[in-house]
Amino acid sequence: MPRDTSFTTSQTAIVAGAGFGGIAAALRMRAKGYDVHLIDRCVRLGGRGQVFEKDGFRHDAGPTVLTAPHLFEELFALFGKQMSDYVTLVEPDPWYRFQYADGDTFDYGPTDAATEAEIARISPGDVVGYRRMAAWSKKIYDVGFSKLSDVPFHSVGFMLKQIPDLLRLRSYETVWAMVSRHLRHDKLRRAFSIQPLLLGGNPFSTTAIYGMINHLEREHGVWFAMGGTGALVDALERLMEEEGIKVSLATTIDRIKVEDGHATGVVLENGQDLDANVVVSNMDPVHVYRNMLPDAQITTLAKMRSTRSTLSMGLYVLYFGATKTWPDVAHHTVWFGERYKDLLQDIFVNKKLAEDFSLYVHRPTATDPSFAPDGCDSFYVLCPVPNLAGQQDWTVEGPKLRDRIIAALEDTMLPGLSDHITAEFAMTPEDFRSDYLSVDGAGFSLSPFFTQSAWFRFHNRGEGVRGLYFVGAGTHPGAGLPGVVSSAKVLETLVPISEPVS
Repeated sequence: MPRDTSFTTSQTAIVAGAGFGGIAAALRMRAKGYDVHLIDRCVRLGGRGQVFEKDGFRHDAGPTVLTAPHLFEELFALFGKQMSDYVTLVEPDPWYRFQYADGDTFDYGPTDAATEAEIARISPGDVVGYRRMAAWSKKIYDVGFSKLSDVPFHSVGFMLKQIPDLLRLRSYETVWAMVSRHLRHDKLRRAFSIQPLLLGGNPFSTTAIYGMINHLEREHGVWFAMGGTGALVDALERLMEEEGIKVSLATTIDRIKVEDGHATGVVLENGQDLDANVVVSNMDPVHVYRNMLPDAQITTLAKMRSTRSTLSMGLYVLYFGATKTWPDVAHHTVWFGERYKDLLQDIFVNKKLAEDFSLYVHRPTATDPSFAPDGCDSFYVLCPVPNLAGQQDWTVEGPKLRDRIIAALEDTMLPGLSDHITAEFAMTPEDFRSDYLSVDGAGFSLSPFFTQSAWFRFHNRGEGVRGLYFVGAGTHPGAGLPGVVSSAKVLETLVPISEPVS
């Protein structure tokens, strides 16, 4: 096949994968002077942040919560522009509602006063403990996020230098253990330990470094883009178009070319050969190291990580509309079942699809009525499930799980749902594997426990291949929008500024 020759005056960078990490990488590479070609197999930008529409209902397919918006504002500022000119952010009230099996609820945010009033209602003695936990979370944030989230962890020596801070911050603890040191009531312990689950981690094994999330939310807020996360993607697409970044969608990369130990471009599934001076991968690094690079070129460490790493759980996501509204239902609800630790053990360790579950329920129409026709509501329900290593048959289990979820929601927060549900469809771990090339259909690549974080996670610089870099959920610093956007910021210290080529 003929080689691509569209880039002639500057060094070229191919960014493989157009999730938020890939988009951020494309913009940062462009700001460094590279001609950038962003390629993705999906039909629109955003990676897992796709937008689905059916019968007048709109759904964000992936992330629905925006924290640390300053990380996105930085991408616009690279080119002297302001994000507020491209997209409007609003702050839901409350940030989250936690709903428990006994019918009780706990509203979190948007102010400390509101949160503490709710804590006092449930467990007055835990208000002081919450304040101690918040102060501890800030200490973790000041190191784990402010100092280390956007720096590379390639050197064992650099990792060793962090050990005093990591020990001081008790990073060997789990998130659950950290929260339990400060809070006594089980409902509050659940509410303030659940956040790692939204990043692919089990709170009972995820490193306490992720306890920084509490301060991250309190420092920067919890936001929603009017029009949905898809509107944020559209804003970034407009920015990339203005800055001359080439985008190819519905295009699958088959392999990364390597010549004399250097990444020299990619070969598409259709056989087309594209050259580049630098390749940045926003794809699942487990898939890349297993399937897209010459085996002889990969380091032993990368081979070990790609074959022995523990992957995150899978996700069953149910999308539907309703021909009525529930005005009292919050924008974001975490719906807890009876079990907590044992349920997570079934999902993460036993790889068992239990009869019970916990859910995240997204009702964007609470903030933005444009997600549904007049008089209707739009919903997205996320249920953590085993990844495909559990060997469930999702053609069988998916419909049964759907029925259990609808029945549970109807009995609790959405009475009358079965009479009004419409325009529904679902995604299973099988879809995550086929649509996003996620190994075992994992929702978030590697699980974020201590021995799969920082130096122990996939490095941002390719192992054994010069000119290859990684961003996204599977690499440092990890999953979630702040994590994947920060991973692209790591490139600032790794990738040289482009010099014109003759």
